[in-house]
Amino acid sequence: MNIIFLGPPGCGKGTQAKRLEEQFGMTQLSTGEMLREEVRSGTEIGLKAKDIIEAGKLVVDDIVVDMIDRRLDRVDKGSGFILDGFPRTVPQAESLDYLLKKRDMSLDQVVEFQVNEEILVRRITGRYSCADCHHGYHQEYQKPKVPGTCDNCGSTKFTRRSEDNEGTVRSRLMEYHTATAPIVDFYDDRGLLIRIDGMSEIELITEQLETIVR
Repeated sequence: MNIIFLGPPGCGKGTQAKRLEEQFGMTQLSTGEMLREEVRSGTEIGLKAKDIIEAGKLVVDDIVVDMIDRRLDRVDKGSGFILDGFPRTVPQAESLDYLLKKRDMSLDQVVEFQVNEEILVRRITGRYSCADCHHGYHQEYQKPKVPGTCDNCGSTKFTRRSEDNEGTVRSRLMEYHTATAPIVDFYDDRGLLIRIDGMSEIELITEQLETIVR
């Protein structure tokens, strides 16, 4: 099955995509992770994207579409994929149609995560990760078992994304609604859209998604 997860930054798309990836062998295609890796590696794409990301803006279509085009070549058609963070605009959605068609692939479902934005701001601004293994934490909801020590690798070094500050987060949310909201109608009109409560318990959301995938 091939699925798109829609929703603003921090709504839980990545967490749920990883769970489905582990359970069903699907390939998670996260544009956010791809771009951050490009930035960390100092590639040409990363250098172009860094300032855009930190300003809370959407990376231009050409860069993102090119990344997705290359990553789709690695997808096992039998297991399918989960697109997390793409498409974000109607032109990107139209580009995805073309990329899938030329591979004789199709889209099966689009899931929109609906959230309370004030809670979402707290969720994003409170998150951080281990600097060594990148295991994720949150200053309110998911602290290390031993304060100051990573549960996963034992490191005492932590880092926070530069873009996870309130000003940038609110800018990203505004950008999301302006650019991305129209694609909800785009997929709803095609009968592909399902809406779920992104503020539900993580396990409950996972169960809903497992039902969709099965």
